[in-house]
Amino acid sequence: MANYTPVAQNESLGDTLLADETFANDRDKSDAKSHHLEKDRLGKHHLVSPLVAIKHPSIMRQPTAVSNVDNATVAQSNNVPTGQQQGSDVKNAGKKNSRRYRSRSLSASSTDSYSSASYTGSSSDEEEISPREKAQQTSKGMTDFCVRNINQAAYGRKEIDIAEQEMPGIMALRRRASEDRPLKGAKIVGCTHINAQTAVLIETLTELGAQVRWSACNIYSTQNEVAAALAEAGFSIFAWRGESEEDFWWCIDRCVTAENWQPNMILDDGGDATHLILKKYPAMFKMIKGIVEESVTGVHRLYQLSKTNKLTVPAMNVNDSVTKTKFDNLYSCKESIIDSLKRATDMMFGGKQVVVCGYGEVGKGCSQALKALGSVVYVTEIDPICALQACMDGFRVLKLSEVIRNVDLLITATGNKNVLTREYMDKMKSGAIVCNMGHSNTEIDVNSLRTPDLTWEKVRSQVDHVIWPDGKKIILLAEGRLVNLSCSSVSSFVVSITAATQALALIELFNAPSGRYKADVYLLPKKMDEYVASLHLPTFDAHLTELSDEQAKYMGLNKTGPFKPNYYRY
Repeated sequence: MANYTPVAQNESLGDTLLADETFANDRDKSDAKSHHLEKDRLGKHHLVSPLVAIKHPSIMRQPTAVSNVDNATVAQSNNVPTGQQQGSDVKNAGKKNSRRYRSRSLSASSTDSYSSASYTGSSSDEEEISPREKAQQTSKGMTDFCVRNINQAAYGRKEIDIAEQEMPGIMALRRRASEDRPLKGAKIVGCTHINAQTAVLIETLTELGAQVRWSACNIYSTQNEVAAALAEAGFSIFAWRGESEEDFWWCIDRCVTAENWQPNMILDDGGDATHLILKKYPAMFKMIKGIVEESVTGVHRLYQLSKTNKLTVPAMNVNDSVTKTKFDNLYSCKESIIDSLKRATDMMFGGKQVVVCGYGEVGKGCSQALKALGSVVYVTEIDPICALQACMDGFRVLKLSEVIRNVDLLITATGNKNVLTREYMDKMKSGAIVCNMGHSNTEIDVNSLRTPDLTWEKVRSQVDHVIWPDGKKIILLAEGRLVNLSCSSVSSFVVSITAATQALALIELFNAPSGRYKADVYLLPKKMDEYVASLHLPTFDAHLTELSDEQAKYMGLNKTGPFKPNYYRY
């Protein structure tokens, strides 16, 4: 399809540094010190860097009680056997040149992806070596993985243990369905954020009988210690924080291709795994039994494929399920936007002029959270219904051109592309903060900022100053990628809701009899939505009222649900 473009394609990715800056050698340290002294002499100011319908009866019971890339040439890897007790171990293939980060002038950076800008930054020795160059193995000798540092596994395991305590729904599903093993025989390729909450989902899927291989859908959201813990536990994980674009696609490819491995299910977040298999391995794609997609971007691409008759397998749209839309998109973003902005910028929200582009569920959550802290919030919208909702919620709905010059903070949350262009950013005042809460990194036109007239300056991890010739600077977070997962974290409880929804969708598609689902995109059945919600109610000691026979008959309902028609809007 002509316009089918993967999330990470055609981007130049920046250097990824640790929050507490360390230096490769004394010369780097001296260069950086001289640079900052000169900036101070000229009166330049920086942000202060911080210290660091299911057919398994046992599942569907109601719950009773209860988470600058360089252009190095990379050798293509050979097919490898799977890890995680799915085959014998082999060594990782493919190498990438290591690099050092230094204070660099405009001329010194003329050959890399920041060729038009000076870039001030530093990195620890560990970051200079690509994980693809390291020979790592687990304590049991497994080598079918690629993570930043396998020695961090013990720390990652503690993170996973904490997440499990805050994920009652997915843990309840694990306990209930582990004996039935409804995913026995499933071989799942996963491409999602890799953090402690995802680890709980991955381990749940294997408890239910599945075999999995996993990569990251975002180059900045991976928790390295969690990836290490999963690898140590025997899972074939290919991900680390700060991947280059080349690394990103290499990791997905390693999850797809391995000896004695034929995936039959895809769990995707953004559509990148689906895209790679469809384009690079079309014969393999035809053998997939089902796709589960959880993001706006990925779902949009699935509908595009369906419309052009290129989708040859059934797919489940989890993003538009009630439990995902209301809880992950609304409640989670309502909390995580504040957390990520505080961690990245230390900003005070009271009295700030804020623009939220898009008033869908994500935009609603962001707007409400910022308003509650005293910000003056404006909303931009294309949809008259969403615009009216914003007005009724007390927000001014304006065009971006009407307010752009006075903005202190701008958040994109539309799922679209080029929402914030160079033309708008040229008009923004100095010190304005720009970030994205949509899945795709196309909402902010970051590439338009990589021009000879602008200078990039790294302030801290995921925070960049983009400096105009007149000295004006804007603060760009996470290079326009998903700010909450790049700069902070999300609630384990909310992820539990989404993870349970994903697991049920996989079970449904994998076990569905032939003919139930055609090569199209489907919404999660309402009964499953209600079941996911019921898994989490015991956490709040909530007690549902039961319909009498007479009441159920009067309403035309089954006493056990579903209680709302599919067209009902919650």
